[in-house]
Amino acid sequence: MAGGILLAAMDFTNVAEDEFNDWYDLEHIPERQRVPGFQRCARWLGVANPRVSVATYDLAADEVLDSPAYRAIGGDNLSPWSKRITARVKMLMRYVGEQITAAGAADADGEGLLLNAMSVAPEHEAEFNEWYDREHIPALAAVPGTLSARRYRGTGAAQRYIALYHLATPEVQASPAWKDAANTPWTERMRPHFSDHLRIVAGGIGAAERRSAGDGRPPPLEPWPAQGWARPALSAS
Repeated sequence: MAGGILLAAMDFTNVAEDEFNDWYDLEHIPERQRVPGFQRCARWLGVANPRVSVATYDLAADEVLDSPAYRAIGGDNLSPWSKRITARVKMLMRYVGEQITAAGAADADGEGLLLNAMSVAPEHEAEFNEWYDREHIPALAAVPGTLSARRYRGTGAAQRYIALYHLATPEVQASPAWKDAANTPWTERMRPHFSDHLRIVAGGIGAAERRSAGDGRPPPLEPWPAQGWARPALSAS
């Protein structure tokens, strides 16, 4: 079965930056890393607007989100800290999808990410998928600086399809080679049929991938206090 993805994009303008980053790095991502079936987890910030956050979670399959382990920390069971943060952000997209196309290294570590999300008119969907798989993904994956290109079909957002491009740097998507590959006659013919288009260029936060240390499991979380927030119990090493 093809792998899945959970993606969350949000504008956190109304949240203090340090608290938002602490919440994500010290509680939200470690909680999800503990769930069986969650694999690679990464965070990104918008280049044009650094108050736009993108988090990507590679899943063994999208059914992982129906598991008891995930339900125990999601939905109505979000932590008090998560509920406080998510009540103050503007959600741009929460997307769950199954991978349908991939090119390049699956574990590519780059400094840039391009998110392209959209839906397409149903009467043009067959040609849309043919164009994406036969021309668009192969052409962009061949651009110098493109490390991987993946495409998903999913649910939960206004957009049915997303494409994720891991880039050596965020500037790759503005290069002449990228523009030549992205603007073909077939592309121009398809663009009028797109809807709910969302495009975000983002840069990685620190390491491109958030990996657990030690035995591979995140450290245990301390209780969330009534005032403020808790950091995990870290070893001295």
